[in-house]
Amino acid sequence: MSNVYEERSTMIAAGELQSFVPFGREHCKNHPNAVNLQLRQLQPASELWSSDGAAGLVGSLQEVSLQEREKEYWQLRKGPTVATDEAEYEEELYVAGHMVIWSRGTKSQASYVYKAFTVDSPVQQALWCNFTVPQSHKDKKEKVEQSVCIVQSTCVNVHTVSGKDFISPLPFQVSTLWPTTFGLLFERKNIISDAPMSPTREPLPTLFSMLHPLDEIAPLFCLIGAGLFETGRLQYVSDSALRVLFSCEEPSIIMTYDTLQCSHTVWALRKVTPEEQSTLLKWPGQDGPAQTPTAAATFLGAHLRNVTRLDSPGSPLHCHALHNQSRVPSSPSLHSRAHSPNISNMAALSRAHSPGIAAPSFTGAQRFNMSCHSPSPRAHSLLASPNSTLNDTALLPEMEPILPDLCIEQLWSESAAAYREKSCQASKVFITSDLCESRYLCFLVESHQQLRCVKFLESNETSQLIFTSVTSIPAKDAVPLEVRGLEIYGYKVFVPGLLLNLPNHLTHLNTPLENVSTPAKATPDMPSPVSEVRSSVQHNESSWLEDSTFQPAAPHIQALRDPVSNRVTMELSNSSMLRITIPEVATSELVKRCLQAIRFILPKDMAMKVLVKWYNIYNAPGGPSMHQEWNLFVTCFMTLMGYNTERLAWTRNLHIEVPLSPVIAPKKARPADTGSDEDWAYLCASDYHCQVLAQPAVGVPGLQEAVPIASMEEGGPVVGLEPSALLFPHIPALFYVLHLLYEDLKLDELQRGGARSLIGLLQQLARDLQLEEYIDLYWRDYPSFIKTFKEACVIDQGNWPMYLNGEVPCVFSWLSSCLRGQEVPPFPYLPGICERTKLLVLSYALYVVGDENAVSTNVSKYLTRLTAGELSTAVFHGFLSNDLESVPFGVALPIRDAITQCREHPCSDWSEEVCALIGREDLTKQAHKVSLAKGKPVMHYYVCAEADEEEDGMVDLHPEVTGLIWNQDLRVQEVRRLLQSSRPVRVNVPHLPEVSDHEYIEEKENKLLQLCQRTMALPVGRGLFTLFSYHPVPTEPLPVPKLNLTGRAPPRNTMVDLNSGNIDVPPNMTSWPSFHNGVAAGLKIAPASQVESAWIAYNKPKSAELANEYAGFLMALGLNGHLTKLATLNIHDYLTKGHEMTSIGLLLGVSAAKLGTMDMSITRLLSIHIPALLPPTSTELDVPHSVQVAAVVAIGLVYQGTGHRHNAEVLLAEIGRPPGPEMEYCTDRESYSLAAGLALGMVCLGHGSNLIGMTDLNVPEQLYQYMVGGHRRSHAGMNREKHKSPSYQIKEGDTINVDVTCPGATLALAMIYLKTNNRSIADWLKAPDTMFLLDFIKPEFLLLRTLARCIIMWDEILPNQEWLTSNVPQIIKDSIGLQEEALVSEDLNMETLIQAHDYIIAGACMAVGFRFAGSANSDAFECLPGQYNLQTCLSMVLLATSMVMAGSGDLKVLQLCRFLHKRTFGEMNYGFHMAHHMALGLLFLGGGRYTLSTSNSAIAALLCALYPHFPAHSTDNRYHLQALRHLCVLAAEPRLLVPVDVDTLKPCYALLDVTYKATQWYEETTVELMAPTMLSELHLLKQIKVKGPRYWELNIDLSKGTQHLKSILSRDGILYVKLRAGHLPYKDDPRGWKSLLAPSVNNRNPEVRTFKPEAISTFTSDAALVSFAEYFCKASENMKHKQETVALFSAILYECVTQENPEMLPTHISIDQAVKALERADVSETFGLWQMKLVLELCERGGLQQKPQEACRHGCGQLLRSELLPVMKSSADRALDCWLRDNSHVLQAYVSGQPLSEDANISMLACFLVYHSIPSSKRMATIDLEGSSSFPMFLLKFSQLGVPVRALLRLRPLLLPTGGCAAELPR
Repeated sequence: MSNVYEERSTMIAAGELQSFVPFGREHCKNHPNAVNLQLRQLQPASELWSSDGAAGLVGSLQEVSLQEREKEYWQLRKGPTVATDEAEYEEELYVAGHMVIWSRGTKSQASYVYKAFTVDSPVQQALWCNFTVPQSHKDKKEKVEQSVCIVQSTCVNVHTVSGKDFISPLPFQVSTLWPTTFGLLFERKNIISDAPMSPTREPLPTLFSMLHPLDEIAPLFCLIGAGLFETGRLQYVSDSALRVLFSCEEPSIIMTYDTLQCSHTVWALRKVTPEEQSTLLKWPGQDGPAQTPTAAATFLGAHLRNVTRLDSPGSPLHCHALHNQSRVPSSPSLHSRAHSPNISNMAALSRAHSPGIAAPSFTGAQRFNMSCHSPSPRAHSLLASPNSTLNDTALLPEMEPILPDLCIEQLWSESAAAYREKSCQASKVFITSDLCESRYLCFLVESHQQLRCVKFLESNETSQLIFTSVTSIPAKDAVPLEVRGLEIYGYKVFVPGLLLNLPNHLTHLNTPLENVSTPAKATPDMPSPVSEVRSSVQHNESSWLEDSTFQPAAPHIQALRDPVSNRVTMELSNSSMLRITIPEVATSELVKRCLQAIRFILPKDMAMKVLVKWYNIYNAPGGPSMHQEWNLFVTCFMTLMGYNTERLAWTRNLHIEVPLSPVIAPKKARPADTGSDEDWAYLCASDYHCQVLAQPAVGVPGLQEAVPIASMEEGGPVVGLEPSALLFPHIPALFYVLHLLYEDLKLDELQRGGARSLIGLLQQLARDLQLEEYIDLYWRDYPSFIKTFKEACVIDQGNWPMYLNGEVPCVFSWLSSCLRGQEVPPFPYLPGICERTKLLVLSYALYVVGDENAVSTNVSKYLTRLTAGELSTAVFHGFLSNDLESVPFGVALPIRDAITQCREHPCSDWSEEVCALIGREDLTKQAHKVSLAKGKPVMHYYVCAEADEEEDGMVDLHPEVTGLIWNQDLRVQEVRRLLQSSRPVRVNVPHLPEVSDHEYIEEKENKLLQLCQRTMALPVGRGLFTLFSYHPVPTEPLPVPKLNLTGRAPPRNTMVDLNSGNIDVPPNMTSWPSFHNGVAAGLKIAPASQVESAWIAYNKPKSAELANEYAGFLMALGLNGHLTKLATLNIHDYLTKGHEMTSIGLLLGVSAAKLGTMDMSITRLLSIHIPALLPPTSTELDVPHSVQVAAVVAIGLVYQGTGHRHNAEVLLAEIGRPPGPEMEYCTDRESYSLAAGLALGMVCLGHGSNLIGMTDLNVPEQLYQYMVGGHRRSHAGMNREKHKSPSYQIKEGDTINVDVTCPGATLALAMIYLKTNNRSIADWLKAPDTMFLLDFIKPEFLLLRTLARCIIMWDEILPNQEWLTSNVPQIIKDSIGLQEEALVSEDLNMETLIQAHDYIIAGACMAVGFRFAGSANSDAFECLPGQYNLQTCLSMVLLATSMVMAGSGDLKVLQLCRFLHKRTFGEMNYGFHMAHHMALGLLFLGGGRYTLSTSNSAIAALLCALYPHFPAHSTDNRYHLQALRHLCVLAAEPRLLVPVDVDTLKPCYALLDVTYKATQWYEETTVELMAPTMLSELHLLKQIKVKGPRYWELNIDLSKGTQHLKSILSRDGILYVKLRAGHLPYKDDPRGWKSLLAPSVNNRNPEVRTFKPEAISTFTSDAALVSFAEYFCKASENMKHKQETVALFSAILYECVTQENPEMLPTHISIDQAVKALERADVSETFGLWQMKLVLELCERGGLQQKPQEACRHGCGQLLRSELLPVMKSSADRALDCWLRDNSHVLQAYVSGQPLSEDANISMLACFLVYHSIPSSKRMATIDLEGSSSFPMFLLKFSQLGVPVRALLRLRPLLLPTGGCAAELPR
């Protein structure tokens, strides 16, 4: 037998031979060359294409030398793996001249250019490198940026995949760059002139690192001589003889070569520890050299820093330069970093700048390149003198060294003196691993033609590597490959220097396999002189090597390069290149898994030999095809175990199945295997070898010779095994792992064929090991198959491992015991190999046994790992739905049952994978976070029907949603009509006969002017109506609708224009309306849109008259949060233009975008515009008044709710800012004071009396004084100088002007004490209750006071009439009551009282509006509308009403708005129109998708926006800045929930149950709503549930947190719902009468059940089910005789579809098939029966549960409801009982352990035993039946074996003495 192992040299057939040309080379031919680029830069484009220009171009192309080809080089790598199933790809980085081309390609797809770069100077090197970007949060993982680095002579360009570009200047000449885990490693070029330097000088470092392109280049440390107990010496890497040869990221190591000592060293590369850095910072000279680094460290730092101090000749070190660098010319590109956008701190390498010296800004490059410019000759002598030690601190003023980032630590060094020869530097270094995952560092020493391999392993305690043995292998070239098949292992192809005339190199390879200590996995060496011809790597020592007859026929291999995965390029001597693929270890899944199991259980070295042996046999040239692979494996494996495969009949048949190839057949005749040269020469000369690739000839080399011919004669039935065989001692262990693999394969429907193949091998081993229980198990699984095996061999070795004598692991029995509720032992499994066993066992433990810790702490109760070590807690991965498809139906049923229950009641926050598994596409889609902006829009944007209709700015609303919300009428179209401002208005003036034409024209124009007041007010409402409804296209400007101020006069439709000059038109009338129009356009942009800084700038209009619109657009971008993306440069640019509107829009916009962030940069920006925030001595800037107002409000926004003391103090003073002497602060003072009040309120929003650190400011008292008046206090603080001299125009005296300060102070108080219910402050704000005091207060201020008082006493606001009137003082109530009785006394001014009454009521109405904003509260709505005489009050009440009904589109409010829209005469001015159209906008906020919030922040925004003093005309900003009207957007929040059908992706109706939390006003209540619906504020809700029966239920639980619902609402409120089978959506079937399930409920006749297959498409859109109905459920001509089957299939299909578990269809059919087979007694395997049994056990378990809820939990009632199962069960029982009646003697023989007769139907016996869970005869023999005459005793004894009662009833007649039972029972 020994010659099996001595077989040495084998050929391995490689596949896919292709010629190889780097893709970049082809691409470069078409690439515009650098010369062209320069040419194009010089010439203008027009000339370039003129005839001369073209000629010049051609000329320049000819000048380009063709030598660039020589400079090309490239590298290939495997593409970074992605999680998807995308094929793996190769990446190539190609460099030639100035170009770098990065391309990608896969087997299936041609290469394409991924990125191409062209740089200014020739590329020295290009490489891939990953940089890590540390994250700000500790818990976040570091981000890795993949990038490509291009090295030029003076700088490195870094281009990241994410699109960032960096340029890092190089401070010295670089020889090579190396990528590492941490970043780049630089190797400094060594210039010879280093040698003659003075001896005292320490050499400069040679290795530097850069962790990120923005970091400094820092020198590397090395730690030398660190032992176990002593710390090593730290020093810079400054040995110029050290060359880096290799760097690796995982593990992080580098390899160097010392040119002086001629030895290789491996170093660990790691980050420097803080202790090492502090060691470096200590000055030298303390405690000797052991702790401090050499003087070079400080010297280098000093030198690098001193470069910047050239002007100071006093410093002694500054003249010492790097002489070797002084030759580098100062080229302009050295400064490139200074101009790049990312200026790094590299320029600031020197931290020792002294403030007195104006140091020029040096880039890193110059710092290192300084030559000696010193005017002082003293410095030379200082440095040269040997006694000038560097520890004299006088010489080193405040110097510190550059701190290194990385440190290298020596791990291994080459020791053997034999290697110490000149020029033995390695030319290639790589890390690889063998088939058993041992890792090796290999380096190829070309001069010696050998590959040295160093084995290393990772140690346990730290991440240290331990290097062990070194091996040398003769090789001319080597590359690492991965051979896939098991997992991924390294693999090497060695091509020793064997040209055909150098045969002498082969002598030392002729060693037996065992003696070659090599890591190579496959054959240790595969020298291949002709592999480029045959593409088979070959190594054979037979005589043909010496023959040189065909030597010139083929060029020889010169080198190998570019290994990727299992592909490699061979460079031939004729400079062409071929790419070959090295074959895999195995292609068949079964063989792969067997090899995995073998490798798992065997010792490493043994496993290696087996795998190598198999690899050689399998991959011989012309290896086997797929289906013969298993036969080959069995033969090989059994031979290795010592079997003589020729002696066993079944293995002999395997040989016959594998035909021998013509090449190998003759060898059988001469086992000596001498071969002949003629054979080979003949083959090579033929054309056959060309076709070998396409159709490999099959062959099994080396197997037949394994059996000595002498032993072929029959030697009796018992055959011994060869005990010296390689695997003989391991047979029991191998048998056990293969058995476990077999059990795992049984759990996979797709691998059943594999299980059957494996059983032949297993039963043979079980026979020979005499394991009867195992044989019994295999026989029960495959009764008819197993009985054909008779032969056995003797294995004479008795001490089997314990586990073979224990219980036989059978996974089906284990699961069955679980279902029957018996105690189960842990099931053995192989980690990593039998994953499916583990998964199913734990799933059963979890669901059937009900152990919730089964997958965490209790794993060991259910599984035992088969390893040397103890059980580790397995990571539980779980199923995917397609995994479940391949699990046998009986095993899968409990899991499907669990899934069905989860499907009914899922959690809303489960992950996408879980939702996909349980079949809830609605939830999967929901979990897949996609908003309308990113994915395809679910709701297609509305396209305007009339093509000629002008753009009115309202076309982007979602009609599908609005059509569902308001489906009864056209109110949305009506709102669009009311709010459109882009078409001319109708000017209808009757022409009276007495009016002249001229007067008539004036009359028309006056009427138009009136109408224009309304048109100009429309954009404010339109902005609210179209809020956040549009996603802009980045390549198109935002469409802004025109503001059309012309009219058309009927009947002739003549044009009426205001610019005719007939009437006076106010100047600048349209400037603010244009601003509002811009805001309205900008507010359409949804916050989720993609908006970039460039796009914002791109929208800037060319014409100056549109500047106001653009200013509004900027403010809108701030309100929707996009202005944060605008570059600071652009902001500065806009502000310096000095355009008033732009400044207002920009300041308010950026502040709204940075709401409450206290952002410092924005604060600085705002302070410039607020004189009060500037220091007293600063220059007075001329800031327009309205810009100051905007800036003050903006401060409030940025500091909202922060309680910032300084700002609060300034704003408090600004409320009462007196007018200045030079007419400053004199106009529109009211709006400034109001703005300061609003801002103060926002800064201290809701803080109440808890204003920390502001007690000395007396904020409430000061505000009270501003509100009621009194003596002005002296100004404290820094601005008092400004207020010293009074105004010369306005005489206010010492008293506060309440008309100016009251509104701001009132609202500030309201906001500071918002919702605090502070009664003492609220009482300050009560309306006065005497006539005298009422006379002193403007009615408007009464409105404000009432509003302020009510929102402070927030909880007392009630939505009813009594509460509204309770705010009116008694005197007013009485007087108004008396007025009707005409009893009013003389001194009462009735008009004042009525005005006061109306304003107070309006204020209270506003408070109700705020309190119930966005709630659509019906009580609040009922109590608000009332008829008011005063237009202001009417407008405020209308606003209050639409606040309550915000977003609801209520019809009554719409009618009121429309009524007021039509009133354009009388006192209806611009401001009132603005109020009414704002009310209309709020009513349809965001097209019905948004509503108002009542958070503090929202109320502050609404107070700013709805301030009850509206402008009198379009340029009026006296009392309130118009721009603030838009701040109400900050109070909008999306609360519309839109159900979207997940199949059609259309919005639909769905019933919701919304549960409200209990509050002080009401109990916890549940309301049924029809969605789409507006939800209440989320903090009031407890849960939202999508109700059945039409849609799958879905529960969103808000008690866990509102984040999930918020994210749904922010993504357009889309809630995906899934329609149940057979139901129609509410829109098509409002009452539910058309449902297809409706008739079957009323009428249970059988005709209904077998429904027509045509109807299936209404239940399901699943193509598979529709096809099933088409082909299996229609009684066609040829199916006449199978009527019964068709009926059965129809019934099954109906049930599966209506119960919505179509996945149960195969289960039902499989059950039917299993039973039919049993009835026909046609059973070759018992697999289906096992599944049937598991199904029945699961159902019995469900029925036998005591507690009904348990039954519901475990029962399978959900999935198999039909009558099918009982029918099937009785059929199976009947079939087996019939068999038993006729064949009881067979069962009797089995039970008593007698041999079975040949002719008995043992297949049915096996079925009987499996179905009734009867144990093996061996186990039954253990039971002593003597004396158990009674049935109870019999029952008791057998129950220990777990035999069910129904089986015992059938066994009783056979086992109990006849009549015994009858005698016993009566008792």
